[in-house]
Parts: sequence; structure tokens; C-alpha cells
Amino acid sequence: METKINKFIYWTPRVLSILFLIFLALFSLDVFDMNLGFWGTIVGFFMHNIPVFILAIVLWISWKYEIVGGIFFILAAGLYITNILIHALRSQFELYMLTSLFIISGPALLIGILFLINWFQKKKK
Repeated sequence: METKINKFIYWTPRVLSILFLIFLALFSLDVFDMNLGFWGTIVGFFMHNIPVFILAIVLWISWKYEIVGGIFFILAAGLYITNILIHALRSQFELYMLTSLFIISGPALLIGILFLINWFQKKKK
């Protein structure tokens, strides 16, 4: 029974991270509707995907060192929450800000917590 739980805790943050990265990459597809030309579209697509590239590198590192994924995904969620709150204070608060807070930072926070749980479990052994 314990090995099933260990496998679940091992694989869940990794699979959720991959799905989260794909979800974030979908937001960059709007660059194709901007009529920027070939090179403008390539640069825009690259710029939109910088967070995805950074998180993919973090996922690659945290595949072996779970503490890195735990800390970084939690920090990424905190950075996004801070960014949204600063934007909300500077302009008028709108409902989409609250929903994007849960949609983007929620999975990142969950992934970070799951990586930390995995790290604590591995450290206990």
C-alpha cells in the first residue's frame, strides 16, 4: 500500500507540471492573430513562452531534486499573486484578476506543495 502512495506522490507533481506547462503555452497562441509578420510572430511566440521555458528547466532539475521544484513553483505562484495584486491596486479591480489568480497560481502552488511532500518523504527514508 505504501509503495502505491509513494508512486502517486512521486508522479503527481511531475505529470501536473507537464500539463501546467502545456496549459501556459496555450496562451502564447494568440500571437498568431496579431499579423506581426514571420519574424515578429517568432519573437512574440518566444517572448510569450519565456515563463514556460523557465518552468520546463525547473521541472527538469526538480525531477531529481524535488526541493528545487517545491521552492520554485511556490515562489512562481507567489510572484504571480504579487503581480496581480499590484496590478489590481494600480488600476480598477476586475473579476478576471481573481479568477486568473486561482487558475494560474493555484496549480503552481499545488505542484510546489506536492514536490515538497515528495522531498520530505524521500528525506525521511
